[in-house]
Amino acid sequence: MERPMKLLMTSLGCDKNLVDSERMLSILLEHGFVLTDDEQEAEVAVINTCCFIDDAKKESIDKIFELAALKETGSLRVLVAAGCMAQRYKDEILEDIPELDAIVGTTGIDGIADAVDQALRGQKAVYVSEMSKDPSIAPGKRVVTTGGHFAYLKIAEGCDKNCTYCAIPKFRGHYRSFPEEDLLQEAQQLADRGVKELILVAQETTLYGVDLYGRKCLHELLKKLCLIDGIHWIRLLYCYPEEIYPELIEVMAEEPKVCHYLDLPIQSGCNTVLKRMARRTTTADLKELIGTLREKMPDIVLRTTFISGFPGETDEEAAETAAFVKEMKFNRLGVFQYSKEEGTPAARMKPQITKAVKKKRFDEIMRLQQTISLEHHREMVGKTVEVFVEGSIPEDDVYVGRTPGDAPSVDGFLFFSSKRDLQSGDFVKVRITAASEYDLQGEEEEE
Repeated sequence: MERPMKLLMTSLGCDKNLVDSERMLSILLEHGFVLTDDEQEAEVAVINTCCFIDDAKKESIDKIFELAALKETGSLRVLVAAGCMAQRYKDEILEDIPELDAIVGTTGIDGIADAVDQALRGQKAVYVSEMSKDPSIAPGKRVVTTGGHFAYLKIAEGCDKNCTYCAIPKFRGHYRSFPEEDLLQEAQQLADRGVKELILVAQETTLYGVDLYGRKCLHELLKKLCLIDGIHWIRLLYCYPEEIYPELIEVMAEEPKVCHYLDLPIQSGCNTVLKRMARRTTTADLKELIGTLREKMPDIVLRTTFISGFPGETDEEAAETAAFVKEMKFNRLGVFQYSKEEGTPAARMKPQITKAVKKKRFDEIMRLQQTISLEHHREMVGKTVEVFVEGSIPEDDVYVGRTPGDAPSVDGFLFFSSKRDLQSGDFVKVRITAASEYDLQGEEEEE
């Protein structure tokens, strides 16, 4: 290249996808590209796509066509679709979206620079291969795009659960843990660059190590991560409840750097629905686990997700889930309306639930959870908590932060006042003075 070409990177979908985007970005910048956020001046655009549910597919396709128009109205020369949708629908994309110059699946993201070079030479580039037993790209250099003070650490790739509603194994492959030494090196690099909160992610974090070391060893990884200077908080996401084990709970309870926060994808509070989903737990198992977690860590914040309108779900089964939610009183809860994913067993189940019923059940659970969330938040009024400063709203003269019970993007904020000049990434003590369903208010405690 005679001069650096301007690159636009768009990352859609989950935080695991974001880690892949950050790695592709690092590869491309090392290859000589320069980053821009101006779509009109971008000469190369990469969209890291998602196809988890129908809405995600639509968002990915809409973004592809939106950026494709820049070939006429902007400076765009090369348009690349990468990630999950590119992996899963390679043939359809090639046929239906000729505006794309390169397709890079989850198996090919380490070849992103070669794909762009090939496209710049006028050749259609397709970097999609069969799934292997190895991770698609090893942990390594990344351009952190989360602001610099927190970062996601992806510890494994793929999934072997094969829940009947989920197509992820089809485009992410079997479960593959990243070697511990690589993860510790990556975490150290992140800490050296100012990252203070590590958020561990995978399709399932709790099985970490079973394929490499023959046993679950997430607790061992956590203990070693806690030894890294500069890392202040470590948070766990995507912990399948049936795989949580005593040593993990013990480390969470004992290590001060590990947030008392767990994300448990549960999906239903009805045993017959759980069975149709091929989930490997029962409501009795879940109640026992949740009881143990709250006994060992009374301040633990539990987040979960549910699916409304799973195929065959009756009014009685939906009522069981609502009763389970009401009894368990999760601190954080999200609901997805069931999305029919082609090639999955659930897509063939009958009866499929109508959109209206799915929406009705979604609304019922969310209304119930609002009441529960407000109850939890009101119990926090008057308490003092440690807060991670995210930024400020100068016009309102308040700072924005997160408590140990708030993960980025999915949970709420604590809006607080301070007499000091604080910076993003600072940790301060804040006394909570008011609460709403999703957010808190407070004042920094004076030393």
